[in-house]
Amino acid sequence: MARDYRVLSIQSHVVSGYVGNKSACFPLQTLGFEVDLINSVQFSNHTGYPLFRGQTLSAEELQELYDGLKLNRINKYSHVLTGYIPSDSLLLKVVDIVTELKQANPSLMYVLDPVMGDDGRLYVPASVVPIFRDGLLPLADVITPNHFELEQLSARTIITETDVLEAMEDLHKKGVPIVILTSFHTPGEAKPKEIILYGSSRKGGARTAIKVEIPALEAKFTGTGDLLAACILAWITRTNNLKEALEKAVATVQGVIQRTFKYASEKEKDKEGKEGEDGLPPTHTLELRLVQSKEHIENPHSDIRGLKII
Repeated sequence: MARDYRVLSIQSHVVSGYVGNKSACFPLQTLGFEVDLINSVQFSNHTGYPLFRGQTLSAEELQELYDGLKLNRINKYSHVLTGYIPSDSLLLKVVDIVTELKQANPSLMYVLDPVMGDDGRLYVPASVVPIFRDGLLPLADVITPNHFELEQLSARTIITETDVLEAMEDLHKKGVPIVILTSFHTPGEAKPKEIILYGSSRKGGARTAIKVEIPALEAKFTGTGDLLAACILAWITRTNNLKEALEKAVATVQGVIQRTFKYASEKEKDKEGKEGEDGLPPTHTLELRLVQSKEHIENPHSDIRGLKII
């Protein structure tokens, strides 16, 4: 009999498009996971558009939602996934909830996507960083920072592969068994030809590190990190093998963005799709084609392979 996996996902939501919970829910459900969603923000669309409208969840509202689950005894989870949490008070409440859930179920897997910023800048208040580092990090079983976020969490400047491995080891020492750097390229490269993903696992005294080189596609996608974190959760659970899980998660994301880019390029040729100022397809045509990529989620396939470096 298959295990009954149930995920509590706390991250952003958009009415139109695919970021946050909209990127994570469908892939997890497709792969057999029940998903309960709490939206840290509810926006009309992602913030890459000229404007957006919406609301941010307060810590009190999050507590009210969780209390409803708890009082009805439906707060039983095998996994927790968290992403964009925009305020100190909300993040501190997430710390409390994850702590309680892990106490109730010590085998619960917590996947922390520490959404703080990218390309050298924060898009959350600086006061959030120590809460991620000191509050959520010690609770995480898997963490999926990008290059900038790993620098923030490790308090290191990361330029070389050696820097990457040392920063990941810093997070292992803080109690995180699996650290996945979702995107790395040599600083200063304007248009990198490839993005490198690193995964590091430490169980007891044994450490394994995997490197995955991914061809870069020249387009501005949004929600791919949220999709990747969800796929990593699913495939680590299903395979219990870091290398295989990373290969399958990367294959899914590559399949989705290639289908999306093809769609956007076709739209660019007709009257509905006008090029942006940078010569790329406009924002709305680059929304992830998740539903149309269902086969890439169910049966990911790619020639991209992970290389064991430790």
